[in-house]
Amino acid sequence: MQTSAECCVGEEPPGAVPFLSYGKLYGKGGYWAVGGIGFTSTGKGKVQEEKRMDRAEAGKKARELVSKMTLEEKASQLRYDAPAIERLGIPAYNWWNEALHGVARAGQATVFPQAIGMGAAFDEDLVSDIAEVIAEEGRAKYNAYSGQGDRDIYKGLTFWAPNVNIFRDPRWGRGHETYGEDPYLTSRLGVRFVKSLQGDGPVMKAAACAKHFAVHSGPEGLRHEFDARATAKDMEETYLPAFEALVKEAEVEAVMGAYNRTNGEPCCGSKTLIQDILRGKWEFQGHFVSDCWAIRDFHTHHRVTDTAEESAAMALNAGCDVNCGNTYIHMMSAYEKGLVTEEAITEAAVRLFTTRYLLGLFEETEYDNIPYEKVECREHLTLAEKAAAESFVLLKNDGILPLRREGLHTIGVVGPNADSRTALIGNYYGTATEYITILDGIRQYVGEDIRILYSVGAKLAGEKTEGLSHRHDRISEARIVAEHSDVVILCLGLDESLEGEEGDRSNQYASGDKISLKLPDSQLALMEAMAECGKPVILCMCAGSDIDMGYASEHFNAVVQLWYPGAQGGKAAAKMLFGEMSAFGKLPVTFYETLEELPEFTDYSMKGRTYRYMERKAQYPFGFGLNYGKTVLKDAAFRNGIVTVTVKNEGICDTDEIVQVYIKAEDSTFAVPNPQLCAFKRITVKAEETVTAELPIDARAFTVVDENGERFRPGGAYKLYVGFGQPDARTEELTGMKPMVISVNNS
Repeated sequence: MQTSAECCVGEEPPGAVPFLSYGKLYGKGGYWAVGGIGFTSTGKGKVQEEKRMDRAEAGKKARELVSKMTLEEKASQLRYDAPAIERLGIPAYNWWNEALHGVARAGQATVFPQAIGMGAAFDEDLVSDIAEVIAEEGRAKYNAYSGQGDRDIYKGLTFWAPNVNIFRDPRWGRGHETYGEDPYLTSRLGVRFVKSLQGDGPVMKAAACAKHFAVHSGPEGLRHEFDARATAKDMEETYLPAFEALVKEAEVEAVMGAYNRTNGEPCCGSKTLIQDILRGKWEFQGHFVSDCWAIRDFHTHHRVTDTAEESAAMALNAGCDVNCGNTYIHMMSAYEKGLVTEEAITEAAVRLFTTRYLLGLFEETEYDNIPYEKVECREHLTLAEKAAAESFVLLKNDGILPLRREGLHTIGVVGPNADSRTALIGNYYGTATEYITILDGIRQYVGEDIRILYSVGAKLAGEKTEGLSHRHDRISEARIVAEHSDVVILCLGLDESLEGEEGDRSNQYASGDKISLKLPDSQLALMEAMAECGKPVILCMCAGSDIDMGYASEHFNAVVQLWYPGAQGGKAAAKMLFGEMSAFGKLPVTFYETLEELPEFTDYSMKGRTYRYMERKAQYPFGFGLNYGKTVLKDAAFRNGIVTVTVKNEGICDTDEIVQVYIKAEDSTFAVPNPQLCAFKRITVKAEETVTAELPIDARAFTVVDENGERFRPGGAYKLYVGFGQPDARTEELTGMKPMVISVNNS
C-alpha cells in the first residue's frame, strides 16, 4: 500500500536524508530516504512512499527456487539462452537484449541519437528521459512478446547498455557507442541512464548492464587476443571511474566483461577485475555476463586455457554468471573433471534468479499493463527530435546560420549522407516506422515555398556510384546543383559500414576501426568541387568520431557535426539550419589535427591522449561548440562546494548553453597534466536574458591518483576554470573568450 507525505516538489520531507552517499538527487524531483523508506517526487507537490527493491528478499526467493533444481538444470540457466524448466514453472529466458539508444534488434522502437550524440548533449536530464522511454518501450514489447509465448533473443528485460568505455583513441570503431573520452562526463551520463532504465518502483522496470569491463577501446581486429596493458594510475584515473560510479551510485544490475585481456588476465575470467575490484572493493551485488563468445577466446585466441571445459571453469570460478556464447554447455563436463564445484554453479544461478525476481518476472507487477501503443508513440518521437537537436555541435559559423527564408529560392542538398537512413542510426538500433533523412527534413520544412535540388555527389566510399561509369561520376551533377542553388547543404561522413564493431555489417576495413581521420577519397573530391562552386556551403557531418575538419573549416561557411542523430535526425537538422532550434551541444571528444601526434593504437597509456593529457593544440577541443546566441559569463563564485554562475545572452536568438567547470590541482605532481572537467550544466538563456545557475563540485574532484593507483586528497592550491569550454588556448582562439578562474585553497 502506498501512502503520501505533503511536500513541495524538490523539497525534502521532514527527517529526510539523501539516499545516495554522493548526495545527488535520484531521478526527477529527487529521491530521499526516511527511516529506510524511499520517497520519490510525483511532480505534483506530493512525495509517494514506495517499498524499495529488496535484494535480500529476492535472493532468498532465488535460493529457494534454485534449491529445487538438479545440477544439470542449474548449469543450463547460466547460458544467455536459458531454457525453460517446465516442472518448476520457469519459462525460458534470453538474457541478451540491446538498448544503447533505443530498444534494439527486435522490431519497432524509438531510435534516439547514438550514444556519442547523447554525450555531446551534456545533458543528464535528457539521458534520464531517454532511458525512461527505453525502459517503457522495453516493457511494452516484453509484455506483447511474452503474451505470444515469444521469449527469443532481444525480447527480454536485461539490456546490455550503457557502454561506458572511454573513447581514448579516435580510430576505435565502437567509440560512437560511448559517451566520449572523459571519465567524469561518462560517469554522470551513465549513472542517470542506469537509474532511469532500472526505475525506482517496487521492482526494476528493466535491468541495465555496464560494459565492457574494464579496459576496452580497440583495436577491434585484435580484441579476441589482445592484452591491454594499463598502469595502476591509468586504471584508477581513467578506465575504472565510470564503472565504479555505475556500481556504487546507480546500483547497476549487471556488468559485462570485455573480449581482451587486461594486464594479462582475460576480462571475463579475471580474478583481479571481477573478484578483487568489482565484487570485493566495490561490493557489486548483481550478475556478471561475458561478452559474446569471449569465453571461447580463452582457449582459441588468448591461449590461457587448453580446452572449453577449462575456459568455462576459469570464467565461472572468477565470477562470470552468464555466458553469452556456447562455452558453458561444457559446464557439466568441467564439473565431472573437478574443475568447478556445485556450489559455484549454484551461486551463479542464484544471482541470475535474483535479477529475475527483482524484475518481477515471477509475479504480477505494475508494469504488466504497459500497452504496446507506447512503442514509438508521439511523445517518444518528440523526445528523439529534441535529443537530436541537443546533440548537434556547431563547429563553425561565419553568420550564414541560421538560414532565413527571405531571399532563398533554391537549396542544393548534396552528398552521400543527405538521403541516407544508415547515417541516422549508428549501430545497435531498432526499427523506426519513419526515417527522416536530412534531405527529407529540409524538404518537409520548407514545403513548396523553396525549390530543393539534390545530388548524391559521390559514393560514401568508392570511386563511382554506377558500375559502368567513370570515376567520380556524380560530381558534375553536384556542380550543376550548386550552380542553380542559392546555398548548398553538403552532407558527408561515415556510417556503420566504415566505423563500427568487428564483424558488423559490411565493415570495409580495419574490422570497423578507422585507419585515418580523413574522409574517403570519393568524399574529399566532392568537398573540393563544392568549395570551388562559388556558392555558400554548409557542411553537415554524420559520423560518430573525430573527422579531419581542416579543409572544411577553411573553405566552408558553416560546419555542423550531426553524429548519428536517430530516426528523427533530419527533422531536427532542418529546424536547426533555419534557427527554430538552437540547442547545440559540445564535443565529447577531441578533434585532433593528425593521428601522428597520438601514441600507437595498441598503447593503452593515457600519455598524449584525450584533452586531459594531450600536449599539442587540438583542431577542435573537447567541450567546444558554438550556438546562435551570444552568451557571456558575467560572474562566477565558489562557495560551500558549489560554483554559482551568472550568464547573459547578449544576442538576438534564444539559445541553450552548457556551462563547464574544470579543475587543476596546482601543488601535486600526481595531478593530470591539463585541467579536467568536474561539473557541467545545460541552461536555456533567452535573448537579452540573464540566468543564474549552480553547479555542485563533488569532493572527488579534489583528489589525485598516485602511481600505485591510490586516490587521495593532496590539499594545497586548486584552480577552477568556469566557462563554456575547456581552458585551453585553442578554445580561446575559436571563441574569443577566456574562462573565469577561481583559486581555491584546499589545505
